[in-house]
Amino acid sequence: MKTCFPPRIQAAALATLALLTPPLFGQADYSTPYTISKYAGLAGIAGTNDGTINYAQLNLPIGEAFDSSGNLYVADSGNHTVRKISSTGISTTFAGAAGNPGTSDGTGRNARFNTPSGLAVDAAGNVYVSDSGNHTIRKISPAGAVTTLAGSAGNSGTADGTGSAARFNNPIGLALTAAGDLFVADFNNHTIRKVTAGGVVTTFAGAAGSAGSADGTGTSATFRNPHSLALDATGNIWVSDSGNHTIRKVTAAGVVTTFAGGAGSSGVTDGNGTAARFNTPQGLAFDASGNLVVADWGNSLLRKISAAGAVTTFAGTAGSGRSADGTGTSALFQSPAGLAFDSGGTLHISDFYNHTIRKTTAAAV
Repeated sequence: MKTCFPPRIQAAALATLALLTPPLFGQADYSTPYTISKYAGLAGIAGTNDGTINYAQLNLPIGEAFDSSGNLYVADSGNHTVRKISSTGISTTFAGAAGNPGTSDGTGRNARFNTPSGLAVDAAGNVYVSDSGNHTIRKISPAGAVTTLAGSAGNSGTADGTGSAARFNNPIGLALTAAGDLFVADFNNHTIRKVTAGGVVTTFAGAAGSAGSADGTGTSATFRNPHSLALDATGNIWVSDSGNHTIRKVTAAGVVTTFAGGAGSSGVTDGNGTAARFNTPQGLAFDASGNLVVADWGNSLLRKISAAGAVTTFAGTAGSGRSADGTGTSALFQSPAGLAFDSGGTLHISDFYNHTIRKTTAAAV
């Protein structure tokens, strides 16, 4: 079983080489099965090619986000680029130069990133990027102009502040509010940070440098390597607390509670709330019915959490570590990382070690 390190460490490593607990639920527990198929990339083949779905290649894709026109942006972490996949399935390199990590602002391929990880897109089409290896938050205009919104390239730390005076330590997940505030899962600082449109950074929840699992308000709560974020319809922030193997909920007032999973107890059990078990959960996304879908990285599964906290297995086979299209448990992943729904309700999955983007479609019952 693979361990989830910060993305830049994962990329470097590859470059050199489970009330009463109910039984596991499978695809048969869903009235509408879903089929997983390839959307972009070539399974098991890392590369840089742009082009159609049968030609394009990715390298350790993580974060995903759709714009209002149906374009899917992908943080292609191993290539140090942000890719754009059109609604017709054509992949292009939107910003960054494949195989060339760096810190430079600039337009399109003149800009440089170092292991980009999380993405968010605003109503105007600006793309926000957690540039994990550079410890910065970047912004890409619709025309591809890249600027640094917050943090100082190459300088990790915990400081709140404005713009380059702020410090992060391997930021990963992003979530953007309608008001334009950006929340950041600051992975190695074990915190959730808030960045305003003007670049003012504050610590919203968690205690910098103090890993733990305590519920509480603001800095009295603790996390252990928070990875991905999602906002619900009422403004709550949901966190995949990957090091604790849990899903946490943070209210708009900063009150942190554990919603599903058992802190420090990894596993694959379906069940209700803290009776369920995950293994290093990562990507999060809400469907139109208010269910939270979880990319269960260490189990190579897709899980679903209802509003009442019931956790079920959505697709995949635990520990498979392979790539196969199919329906329910016949579909196989190799460490799914990022999730995003398009406007039609189709879920897209970054299948990290398979170097692909997968998608769901409803299957005939």
